[in-house]
Amino acid sequence: MLARIIISLFWVTLLSTSVMAADEIVKPGKNALVRAIEMANSGDRLILEAGDYVGGFTLTKSIEIHGNGDVNIIGAETGSVIRIDVPGVVISGLHLTGSGSNHKTIDSGVQLTKKAANAIIQNNYLEGNLYGIDVHGARNALVRNNTIIGRQGRRMNRRGNGVYVWNAPGARVENNKIKYGRDGIFVNSSRKNTFTNNRFEDLRFAVHYMYADKSEVSGNVSIGNHLGYAIMFTTHVKIENNLSIGDRDHGIMLNYANKAIVKGNVIQNGGKKCLFMYNANKNILRDNHFEGCPIGIHFTAGSERNEIIGNSFIGNRIQVKYVGSRDHDWRGNFWSDHAAFDVNGDNIADQAFRPNDTMDQILWTQPTAKLLLGSPAIQLIKWAQKEFPSLLPGGVIDEQPRMKPTFNASMAAKRIQGRI
Repeated sequence: MLARIIISLFWVTLLSTSVMAADEIVKPGKNALVRAIEMANSGDRLILEAGDYVGGFTLTKSIEIHGNGDVNIIGAETGSVIRIDVPGVVISGLHLTGSGSNHKTIDSGVQLTKKAANAIIQNNYLEGNLYGIDVHGARNALVRNNTIIGRQGRRMNRRGNGVYVWNAPGARVENNKIKYGRDGIFVNSSRKNTFTNNRFEDLRFAVHYMYADKSEVSGNVSIGNHLGYAIMFTTHVKIENNLSIGDRDHGIMLNYANKAIVKGNVIQNGGKKCLFMYNANKNILRDNHFEGCPIGIHFTAGSERNEIIGNSFIGNRIQVKYVGSRDHDWRGNFWSDHAAFDVNGDNIADQAFRPNDTMDQILWTQPTAKLLLGSPAIQLIKWAQKEFPSLLPGGVIDEQPRMKPTFNASMAAKRIQGRI
């Protein structure tokens, strides 16, 4: 009996809320939007007609604000343009400008506080704000289909981020286009987040990821940034099917990142390294494409027990830079500089492949030794190592190198970009 009463009360409350919710048309005018917000009830939808509206307000009611793309919310260049301090708010179809410039208060186009659970920020154009969207403690926020154009006037490190996610479990950032500013997405002290199908250009890092476990970075495109995907101080992250083209330093960096899955990524024409691993352990690197970088993969600072399987290393000046004796599992990778035969036609080369030798390691640790590179003694050492493999050092060896790349990188790159 008690259960029936509770269910009846639930439906009465739900129906009452539905009846009370209303669509309100708002026309431009002095403080028109602020007045409409004050008069609105929780659950109402404010439909804004084209024009300019004054920003700089805080939402404390669970309402929706919708525009058609010709609605400008203009802040007073102090604080955030819209600050949300209540759950269930929807912000859609607005052009947001005019935030303040204070990093301490994280002045943003849209700022979500810890109370702003389940907020939806979608289909907006945010331009010239210090930060684009700040998800500061709000659980299960959805940020999708927004265009965020950051600032260019300061040095890059002094600008704000496109999307800042701090301690916001369940946040999803999807299908956004982010340009200029500092980092495209900066994630700190969060978990169980997904960052998918976003496009990043002209930034410091496309994705800057710190202390954020059990999350996913997939299907994103990074073009012409200083660094593509920086995964730092994190465990159990999936970095899958991302694209990095022409990023200045590295396509992907794993820095104290452990037990990650790095799969199906295409890194092309990086300025320094396709993949840089610093003290990164027990990661799985499978079916990635590393092409046209000065260094394909650089291991350093004690990285160990990583699986490097089924990747393609094509046209990198140095395919792998590795000085050490830590164990890694190298199997079934394609190496463009491996001249080998495949007599039985099983796509596995008949000879194992070592991407570097003793002289490589000497040159990496003692750069001045390059002066002797053309000397007869050096050539004799290289010949001896080739003819007598037992003289080769420990380190990287692929016992089952492939004869063909794992997949068509051009087709994969077009497929990734086609989703964005």
